[in-house]
Amino acid sequence: MLDEFWSGLKSGTDIRGVASEGGGYAINLTDDVVKRIAKGFALWLEEKCGLPCDRLTVAVGHDSRISAGRLSGAMTAALAQTGAAVLDCGLASTPSMFFAIEEFSCQGAVEITASHHPFYRNGFKFFTKEGGLDSGDITEILQYAQQNKALPEKAGTVRPCDSMDRYCRRLQRMILHGTGAKDGEMPLQGFHIVVDAGNGAGGFYADRVLKPLGADVTGSCFLEPDGMFPNHVPNPEDPQAMESICRAAVAAKADLGVIFDTDVDRGGAVDSTGAEINRNRLVALAAAIALEQCPGGTIVTDSITSDGLKLFIEQHLGGRHHRFKRGYKNVINEAVRLNRQGTASPLAIETSGHAAFYENHFLDDGAYLVTKIIIKMVNLKKEGKQLGDILRPLQEPAEAVELRLPITEQDFHACGNAVIDRLKEYAAKQPHWRVAPDNHEGIRCALDKDHGDGWFLLRLSVHDPIMPLNIESAQTGGTKQIARALNGFFDQCHGLDSAPLKQFLL
Repeated sequence: MLDEFWSGLKSGTDIRGVASEGGGYAINLTDDVVKRIAKGFALWLEEKCGLPCDRLTVAVGHDSRISAGRLSGAMTAALAQTGAAVLDCGLASTPSMFFAIEEFSCQGAVEITASHHPFYRNGFKFFTKEGGLDSGDITEILQYAQQNKALPEKAGTVRPCDSMDRYCRRLQRMILHGTGAKDGEMPLQGFHIVVDAGNGAGGFYADRVLKPLGADVTGSCFLEPDGMFPNHVPNPEDPQAMESICRAAVAAKADLGVIFDTDVDRGGAVDSTGAEINRNRLVALAAAIALEQCPGGTIVTDSITSDGLKLFIEQHLGGRHHRFKRGYKNVINEAVRLNRQGTASPLAIETSGHAAFYENHFLDDGAYLVTKIIIKMVNLKKEGKQLGDILRPLQEPAEAVELRLPITEQDFHACGNAVIDRLKEYAAKQPHWRVAPDNHEGIRCALDKDHGDGWFLLRLSVHDPIMPLNIESAQTGGTKQIARALNGFFDQCHGLDSAPLKQFLL
């Protein structure tokens, strides 16, 4: 069993902690802790691959965080001390580290990142040739780190490696093939595409992918890596970040604007009018693209997608919508499971911007996603159409809100699950509520036109003492009407702080 310290470093399928001063928290990703994690990963790889550590090759990359140099140095040094051959990839995107395994015949890879979290945090994502690790794998690595098993020191190697060069060329080939262009041609000539990297690791996309294929990338912003993220949080879910790319695209009169999170495993976009293509709109567009090659296929999404999206996928696109759980690894694993049982599922995607295509090894890859969108934009122009034409049939809510209700009891999992169970009983007695039959997380209810004309979803956060409450409505004022219907129930819930709901109702 993991003790309190090591279990505190586990974040789903990643390891995350505090790596720099400035957040008011004690640093727990010290050099010693990082080295123990590195050796834990080497031991885990040794067991999984059936190879001794001194026959392992491991690639290590990082995003732009201010602690990246220190953590990368500790990680590569510790891996080399096990006898492994280490490829130091420097500044690199998370998806490129997965492809480094194939390109450089590695057994494993590590990306040092904490995604969109504040500058003082950092962490690790791990890969093998099968893809990203699951939660149980992370527990095993942390158990090895906790045990701090003594290993005989061997003289491994550390050498620099430009994994991003091959990754960029892979994306270029993808655009050439997808647009029907030949090597040496410029299929993006005449297109103006603005990139906002948020000072993360995604600045490469403008100059190393789009520009060589003829795109005008003037007006792109925050391409320079800066781990303090001085302009906005690199996060396609963040309103300030989306406002930034909208402004940039409109100011440049661009055909498209694209935005990435810090390590480029998520992406988002805006069209030529500055209209956002994220959340449900991003899922809709990605689904339309995926189902072209897989007619009637099943699109797996997270739990908070809208009712209008389901109608769009099933009635307009002719596919099936499988609404599952929050968590990018949850939707990916569910899509993998469906395919294995014979249900064709070409896409697993979260409203957060995580998108994993079957054709891309079910890797959540923000650059791959926006590249698919760019290819579609180019091909649509040949038909005299735009991306907005695809999204026009999508019914979008008039209002949408997410309220995060804190759990005050120490055993927050037990408290949260008890609240959900009580709400299920309560909902069954409400004549104007309908509990969704296809929900896999928490409780989701639809309310009729006279009682809010929308739905709510209450679920329990996997890692935090929080119960997110999502509410959507097709009418103005509907979200507050639904919230008022829930207010009395939450007043009776011990251990749950409903203050955010009451504040919303003011």
